[in-house]
Amino acid sequence: MVAEFLRLKLRLLGNTFKRSTPQLVGIIIAVAYGVIMTAVLVALLFSLRDATPATARNAVVIGGSLVVAGFLLVPLVFSVRDRMDPRSFALLGVPEGRIAFGLLAAAFLSVPAVFVTVLSLATIATWSVSPGPALLAVLSAVLGAVTCVLGARLTVSLAAFAFSTKRAREVGAVVGVLAIVVIVPGVLLLMITSWGADGGTFFGSLEQILGWTPLGAVWAVPADAANGQWVFAVLKLLIALATAALLWLAWKGLVALMVVTPGREVPEREHAGLGWFGGTPATPTGAVAARSLTYWARDSRYYAQLVIVPVVPLVAVIVFVFVGVPIEYTALLPVPLMCVFLGWVVHNDVAFDNTAIWSHIAAGRLGVADRLGRMLPAVLIAIPLIGVGSFLSVIFANELDALPAVLGTSTCLVLVGLGLGSIFSARFPYAATRPGDGAFTQPQSTGAVSVLAPMFSFVGTVLLSLPTIVYGVLGVFVDPAYYWLSLWTGLGVGVVVLIVGVAWGAFLFDRRGPEILAAAQRN
Repeated sequence: MVAEFLRLKLRLLGNTFKRSTPQLVGIIIAVAYGVIMTAVLVALLFSLRDATPATARNAVVIGGSLVVAGFLLVPLVFSVRDRMDPRSFALLGVPEGRIAFGLLAAAFLSVPAVFVTVLSLATIATWSVSPGPALLAVLSAVLGAVTCVLGARLTVSLAAFAFSTKRAREVGAVVGVLAIVVIVPGVLLLMITSWGADGGTFFGSLEQILGWTPLGAVWAVPADAANGQWVFAVLKLLIALATAALLWLAWKGLVALMVVTPGREVPEREHAGLGWFGGTPATPTGAVAARSLTYWARDSRYYAQLVIVPVVPLVAVIVFVFVGVPIEYTALLPVPLMCVFLGWVVHNDVAFDNTAIWSHIAAGRLGVADRLGRMLPAVLIAIPLIGVGSFLSVIFANELDALPAVLGTSTCLVLVGLGLGSIFSARFPYAATRPGDGAFTQPQSTGAVSVLAPMFSFVGTVLLSLPTIVYGVLGVFVDPAYYWLSLWTGLGVGVVVLIVGVAWGAFLFDRRGPEILAAAQRN
């Protein structure tokens, strides 16, 4: 039976090379990249044989822990498609244990499994200085590869079973990206601060912690043996064996549950009333606003955009705090930073409509209504954000006099972003995620528009808001009287740019309707 699973997996791998030419080129590039990275890491593991024991220990245990965590979490968070779902074999009359073992064996016939197996075996060279650690390194390498592949096999099926609805998968992807955006800068920050530079103390402490966890115990076994700590090596070997055993039991139990559980059917939701269309004025602007509010409330593509609004300022503030910037200054930054991204997200809003934009174009002379209606959701978010957030910022900063500057700067950034977005979305629409696709599925786009348009709209927002920002900075460091200049300058610049942007964007929308529709069809 295992041979049948292996033959099926090989057939699936062979079918991978029967895809279209662009997809095949992408697969080849991805595999080539994986081969190169694996070769580099293998060479690094071989070179660690001559490194100091502490350096080799930190590198292998911390790196191995990250690999195990990746195999466990990536399929679960991003809902990787399971092409060998256990439920597909429910009608064959095969015992669940044999299905579980066969699928596990077939899981080793995949590119990630081959790469992690090669890397695991390469750790044998790292600890091959003496026979004892080398022998344990062989056992550790095999056990580590099995743990990674078994963990990935478990989480792939768990994601397919638990995240059966599209909304659940999209929410999981957004949460995963949010975690990556927060965790990766934090790790890099620790590496560049004194915690990571003090003679490797931080990494040594991290290695000691990970070595006693299911993530790193399997890699710490030969490291402890090479250090003469045989008791610790045996204890960590037991932890590694227990981890693999528990994963196997969980995998076997999941297969037994899945083969007797039919796929979930997503119930159809019945919506009563007109939704946002019943709450907005019966005008072209109200209709466009209702459509935009519906998108922002239900479309995962907008959720993905909104993730950056709170996350990027949060990461920036954490970085400033770690490098020693006083809290009375950093507390004034989050709201303006959120506002610059909030105003920026509408710069390509037309492309999100895809071919449905034809209804706006066919209506004729709908430019002003289209421009105003699309910015309404951002305005509704910006009003409480600026009003409440600015007050909380000056409270935390213990600088109540700075309230006019925070209000002026934040309002200016939002209004300028919306004004420029009204122009760029009509003049430079570029390929965006199509309706119904995953939030992070980005279509290919030729030319430089997809890079230059978001960059220029973002930089333009900051440059046009620079006067109010400068006055706010002068109020902090020179004279509080500049706070009020920042407020009036921000309101004036923001309103002017918004009016000009809406007028210019409406003119471009009415004039370039056919080009906008053609761009939407190319997306």
